[in-house]
Amino acid sequence: MRAKKSSDLISPTGLIKLMTHALMGAALGLVFGLALILSNPAVANLLSHGGTQAVVVFALTLVTTFAIGATLTGAVFILVENKQS
Repeated sequence: MRAKKSSDLISPTGLIKLMTHALMGAALGLVFGLALILSNPAVANLLSHGGTQAVVVFALTLVTTFAIGATLTGAVFILVENKQS
């Protein structure tokens, strides 16, 4: 019988991997937001008339959404990697 191995998500290296995935997601969210503003003049017009708060809400929504998605995907990748080894 095999000894039960603890999950790599709880270890310091697992947390660093998850933080890396979250940061990659945040960067992707910013890039997507910039691409959306540059490719769609209606979005740029709404942001310019909305003021600073509209820009902050727009950026934070995209960054948070992409960061959460990338973190969850990274957790799945780490767990699948553990099962294979």
